[in-house]
Amino acid sequence: MLTPIEIGNKIAEARRSKNLSQAALAGQLSLSPQAVGKWERGESLPDILTLDRLARILDIDLNYFSENEAREAREPFSADEHPALPPVRELPIPPASEQSGKSPGWNMSAGSWADADFSGLEGLHEKFGSSHIRRCLFVGSQLSGLLLKSNHVEQCDFSDASLAGSRIRNSNLVHNEFPNASLQKAVVSDSHIKNCDFSGADFTEADIRSSYFQKCTMTGTIWSRTRFGATHFDGIVLEGNFDGCAFENCGFTRTTFQNATFTRTFFKGKSLKKVRFVDCKADRLTYAFLQNAGADMNQIELIAP
Repeated sequence: MLTPIEIGNKIAEARRSKNLSQAALAGQLSLSPQAVGKWERGESLPDILTLDRLARILDIDLNYFSENEAREAREPFSADEHPALPPVRELPIPPASEQSGKSPGWNMSAGSWADADFSGLEGLHEKFGSSHIRRCLFVGSQLSGLLLKSNHVEQCDFSDASLAGSRIRNSNLVHNEFPNASLQKAVVSDSHIKNCDFSGADFTEADIRSSYFQKCTMTGTIWSRTRFGATHFDGIVLEGNFDGCAFENCGFTRTTFQNATFTRTFFKGKSLKKVRFVDCKADRLTYAFLQNAGADMNQIELIAP
């Protein structure tokens, strides 16, 4: 079995042989460049579905990532030659626990789930990693403390669900619904989140690191003591009250803060010159941070002490 560093070296070598930058490869995978960088440094590993996509993009056999495969990329292969993805399976519903007060020991990791209704589900905790989850319902589910690691989650509905204290790592979230969901104290890292609806979602004390938010809806979202580190926003309108939040070394493309009120909010690192501010307010401390970062202050009103 290859170590993460050895797999990272293989990814880097194949990428260079195709004359692709980390950013270009990340774009084809709909991921952040930081995620590709972490793979190549051996700090994290792509899941099997992402490895399959890497093999297609880099014109290599999936076995290239195994211990005995030569490091040279082979000639492009046809779709018929490529290993098939695992078939979509229906979730087996376990029998009710015979002991009252105990949750069933479900393990949904390393699966491929589609068109299933998990509404009201409880007790998954850390058993939902490395899965491909499509068009599933989690409405009102209690998923506190859930670990989503190396998942691809697409067109799922988490309306009114609790993901408080959840950890979302190295995952793709695409076209998902999170209206009024709780993400309090959630930790999101090295993930790409695209076209998701977070209307009314609660990000109180959430910690979001090295991730990429693209074209997401964030109307009425709750931001309180939320921390963003090295996270990129693309095509996003951010509004509401930002109280005790921090934006450190974040990037902004086609991003607008609209009808936003900033109190005790910290901005550090990259310039805010290209960020639009419309009808915003800030306390004196935050006003100074915004001004220092080069923000256009014409639409930012200083809140009287």
